[in-house]
Amino acid sequence: MLQANQNGVDRRTRILDAAETCFVRSGFHRTTMQDVAAEAGMSAGNLYRYFPSKDAIVAGLSERDRREVAESFAIMDQAGRDFMAGFAELGRRHFEDEPREKAVLCLEIWCEATRNPACAKLTADFANEVVERLTTLLDAAAAAGNISPAMDTRTIATLICTLADGVMVRRATLPDYEPAREIPAIMHLICALVSGAVPAVCATQPEKVRP
Repeated sequence: MLQANQNGVDRRTRILDAAETCFVRSGFHRTTMQDVAAEAGMSAGNLYRYFPSKDAIVAGLSERDRREVAESFAIMDQAGRDFMAGFAELGRRHFEDEPREKAVLCLEIWCEATRNPACAKLTADFANEVVERLTTLLDAAAAAGNISPAMDTRTIATLICTLADGVMVRRATLPDYEPAREIPAIMHLICALVSGAVPAVCATQPEKVRP
């Protein structure tokens, strides 16, 4: 039974890997289930046993990304870990070490989310979960005295995610984009935010603009 379950997990992983390759190469809409099956080296009928639709494949990719993000945040959550050191490592892992194709895949899914309600919900849920996890980490770092306690952690978390999304778009759309040139500046800005050197205006209390 264990071997059978493992084989099932391996096949799901192979299908998800194949779908990533197809979506990046041909785009979400041009990719068919038959394309994914061929890339995975299996029949379409076998593919449908694991994923009945492309939406189901996107859900599988989203769940896999959630697990990877959860593992990354767990590393940052280690007791006594310096927040900025851990966050810099996280940034390098996701924005420098990851291949550009990963950013292209994200952009494909985000584009699909603009017209597909199921995909939109998955994307929104994932984004909200990242903000929640990051807010929790910021709260813990502030309580431990590692970063400034005088800030709105949720606003900071949202700003960090906005910056991260921008990096993903630039990586996906600019073939010559080199994240190593911009990531240090972004990290410097985030460090200024969490230290309180740059005030972050809470969304519920917008800053007044002078006439």
